[in-house]
Amino acid sequence: MLRLSVLDQTPVPEGKSAAEALQDTIELAKLTERLGYHRFWMSEHHSTKGLGHSSPEVMIAAVAARTSTIRVGSGGVMLPHYSAYKVAENFRLLEALYPGRIDLGLGRAPGGMPVATRALQEGRMGGIDRYPQQVDDLLHYFGLVPNADHRFPGLITSPVIESAPEVWLLGSSDDSAGLAAEKGVSFSFAQFINGAGGAYAVKAYRDHFQPNVSGQQAGAMVSIFAVCADTDEEAERLASSFDYQFLQLEQGRLSEGVVPPEKALAYPYTAVEMMRVRENRKRIVIGSPETVKYELLRLADAYGTNEMMVATIVHDFEAKRRSYELLAEAFCLQGASSQG
Repeated sequence: MLRLSVLDQTPVPEGKSAAEALQDTIELAKLTERLGYHRFWMSEHHSTKGLGHSSPEVMIAAVAARTSTIRVGSGGVMLPHYSAYKVAENFRLLEALYPGRIDLGLGRAPGGMPVATRALQEGRMGGIDRYPQQVDDLLHYFGLVPNADHRFPGLITSPVIESAPEVWLLGSSDDSAGLAAEKGVSFSFAQFINGAGGAYAVKAYRDHFQPNVSGQQAGAMVSIFAVCADTDEEAERLASSFDYQFLQLEQGRLSEGVVPPEKALAYPYTAVEMMRVRENRKRIVIGSPETVKYELLRLADAYGTNEMMVATIVHDFEAKRRSYELLAEAFCLQGASSQG
């Protein structure tokens, strides 16, 4: 059976505040737990008015405190910005507070414009070149791959507990897939970033996976944007906000928030812009429950995975809730029937 999970970037709809969007994220987590979704991950983006926060670890604590069964994690922590030791301390604390429910998704992308990267890494050198070593350090600090010759012998990662977060590497290329295979951790391909080459990357990950000493098995997941509504036509209308949003982003126009469909549909797209819209549609599944279910199952089969993570960006929060409800019903998730 295909598992469904959630990636929420806390998009701020035009006309709402970031504080309101944060509350929407918490409400969405509570809803999707009741519906039977498996994970709820939150992203890290910096210096972006159109997204509600830049700190998934803080949001994990808020969401986990208001839920009880769904796994909660980062999608992801942009590790090159930070000390691997401090990330390990944060996530071991989260694991101690919410045992067996915490995921640490890691990425090496900047998660923002160059000025944000400079501010985050001020006074330090290395950037993404340190990333493989940082992953090794994290696995050591969690006790998953102990290193007796580690450069900080005797260092304790508090709190001292028996369990550890589930570690995932996130990526949109075969480079990230190869690193995940080498380190013996799970891999999530971001089709919502790169609409091509994902099936090859996941296959390469499985083919080259090397279990680490913790005995973790290969685990692969695919993340994609999706908009589901009662009809294909209504889903297309809602998704027009997505089309507009990502076109503006590509053109370097920083968004103040997700625009309503009426504004997006009134925009006078040029022929070149429509080409970009069609290209971006490779990153999103749009339609009725039947349409979206068919496409997600097709993608899962192509990737050889049993878990899909869905991110939904629409202007209206009630339409977003409805999208996740319809998907849960279409896939007969545990809890979906009681919501209807």
